[in-house]
Amino acid sequence: MSSTSAPAHLPLWERAVTYGAIGATQDEDLLRYTPKGYRAIERKVRIGHGEERWHHAWTETLSLGIQRRSGFRVKRIESPAEVLENTYSPVTFDDDGVPVQPATLDDGDQVYADTGAQLVRQGDTAILLLGWGVLSLRIPVRVVYVVDEPNRRGFAYGTLPGHPESGEEAFVVERRDDDSVWLTIRAFSRPAAPWLWLGYPVLRLFQAIFTSRYEHALTRPLPARPLSSGR
Repeated sequence: MSSTSAPAHLPLWERAVTYGAIGATQDEDLLRYTPKGYRAIERKVRIGHGEERWHHAWTETLSLGIQRRSGFRVKRIESPAEVLENTYSPVTFDDDGVPVQPATLDDGDQVYADTGAQLVRQGDTAILLLGWGVLSLRIPVRVVYVVDEPNRRGFAYGTLPGHPESGEEAFVVERRDDDSVWLTIRAFSRPAAPWLWLGYPVLRLFQAIFTSRYEHALTRPLPARPLSSGR
């Protein structure tokens, strides 16, 4: 359930997202069937080719590297272990209906890539910070689902109370049959409060700027690293 009026004394990890259509960014027809009252966007961009680019793309995506590379500082909010243990993660299937095994490593408490990068889990909470000091903009989000398939990985987060918008944004990287690597960004949003509609053109400009940054975040030269045989 969503809530726009959760008690202010509750810790951030305990507060509900501020919208109802949780997981709607998974729908390929999001642009056609956008949740009522929301504006949707979808961007697909080719970010490179080959195993090294693929490995870099999915590890950066699942460790919130896209956000960091786009100008945000990321502060993760620790949730009690029992909260994450009771979070339902749906099973995914390949084209033949066979369950897809997760591609990442799970030690029971945290999830890591083979590089040691800490990856997001469904139910994780974070604050994206833009700017410094008293003028810093705090953007709280909750990971609402994770995609972890052999050739398709990413996640979506939803807005929490305190976010200037209400909605959801997904970041999914895919390695196609020709070994090209693509990033898909899919989102739907609207101002989180009636008075914020007065600044809606500014919010849309802000969203457009950062969507463009997201699109280019994974296209930079690759860092040197040993090739991995299993990922």
